[in-house]
Amino acid sequence: MKYIKIILFFCLIIVSSCKSKEQKNEDINIEDKKPNIIVIYADDLGYGDVSSYGATELITPNFDRIANEGLRFTNGYASSPTCTPSRYAMLSGTYPFRSTRAKVLAGNAPLLFELGKQTLPSMLHNAGYFTGVIGKWHLGLGGEDMDWNKKITPGPLEIGFDYSYVMASTNDRVPSVYVKNHNIVGLDLNDPIEVNYRSNFDGEPTGKEHPELLKIHPSHGHNQSIHNGISRIGYQRGGKSALFIDENMSDDFLKESIKFVNTHKDEPFFLFYSLHQPHVPRVPHPRFSGKSGLGARGDVILEADWAVGQFLDELDKLGLAENTIVIFSSDNGPVLDDGYHDEAVTKIGNHTPKGGLRGGKYSLFDAGTHVPFMVRWPAKITPGTSDALVCQIDLIASFSALTKQVNTTPDSENILDALIGKSNVGRESLVLGQSNITSYRKGDYVLIPPHKGSAVYKWVDIETGRDTLMQLYNLKEDKSQQHNLASQYPEIVEKMTQEIESIRNKK
Repeated sequence: MKYIKIILFFCLIIVSSCKSKEQKNEDINIEDKKPNIIVIYADDLGYGDVSSYGATELITPNFDRIANEGLRFTNGYASSPTCTPSRYAMLSGTYPFRSTRAKVLAGNAPLLFELGKQTLPSMLHNAGYFTGVIGKWHLGLGGEDMDWNKKITPGPLEIGFDYSYVMASTNDRVPSVYVKNHNIVGLDLNDPIEVNYRSNFDGEPTGKEHPELLKIHPSHGHNQSIHNGISRIGYQRGGKSALFIDENMSDDFLKESIKFVNTHKDEPFFLFYSLHQPHVPRVPHPRFSGKSGLGARGDVILEADWAVGQFLDELDKLGLAENTIVIFSSDNGPVLDDGYHDEAVTKIGNHTPKGGLRGGKYSLFDAGTHVPFMVRWPAKITPGTSDALVCQIDLIASFSALTKQVNTTPDSENILDALIGKSNVGRESLVLGQSNITSYRKGDYVLIPPHKGSAVYKWVDIETGRDTLMQLYNLKEDKSQQHNLASQYPEIVEKMTQEIESIRNKK
């Protein structure tokens, strides 16, 4: 019996030692190894377009997977109701209103960023991350009057990315090409590409003059150069071997993203995986055409959801998921008819892309910037829901804190504890919009100062939020913004007005 007790004693020591070793290894994998960071960014996806945010007519199991395995934020925001300013804010940590150029850019616009200033990729590069961007860009490339057939610079590599595979602008604007690092992918220099936003090239058909060549017809604008049976904004000629095929775009970006994580799986990496869906033109791969029953817009959302699922599966396969932070969000709110007759309006049925919020893309009302926002990090985050006020602009300051870097951007705030669920408190306040068209969120209230301009963007049938009167809404009690409280609470209006002016005047 004595010997049995001795043997049992040593067995317990061995088991305890093994358990401690396992725990220690786990600590190394989680504590000592930098987490990979991935931002998956949708384009024009609304708060109500995701089933984990209440959609019932459109089921998105893979978007939901991030929410269910991480934190789903009910007060998550893009910085602006249009894409270029929101993307600029997220990568620069700077409010869009501080830059006169931070607005929807032409396809041949120069690089938007000021070189030498800290960005999200440059900060993470300095922290030892290999940084990459794949997908939609729309933040300008090169300089004025750039020759697209030569080295395209400055671009993503000049603001801190180590690798770049991007759509030159956006899928409804020319040039209809991908740019890898500094060069157009697949370009034959014997057939150079030419781009012009002022006048067409001789002999080149346009959607306006030759509608018979189109497989999707424009509803407003979008009637210039034709490529792949779709007329775009702007004029292009040549470069035939390099032109992308819309139906393959989602697969192209997915393959590149999977290749990226496989190539850099043994080092910490940051990937900005920038989806093009559900931006127009909505041209799903035949695998997804008609799948949603809601028209092309619903189809491409399901296509994007599938792609995200394939990407998450690859992280699992590589053993990377546990210590990888995955953030999923959208650059602005939803829009149905944004330039093409694609049945988005006629087949909408009972689906509500804005999820009970007011407005949409382009709008100062809440649906313009209040978007799906979820964060998964299995090693650290306990799944749940958070009401903390969080914004994409704060990724730089938050990840600076995580990686022990110094944040030098003017407007990004450290809300890391909120992002990983350690705190229910995020930002105290937030300026939303661009240029001189802004609103101000603080706590449960949002203030929309008087603005000139139309009350409705008629071409997209969306309320702009502009009014000659001051507007104040309590979003907790009135999420559809039906009750203007400005006259009822003048002291709140005065205080918030002073605060937004102070922020806007900050140097």
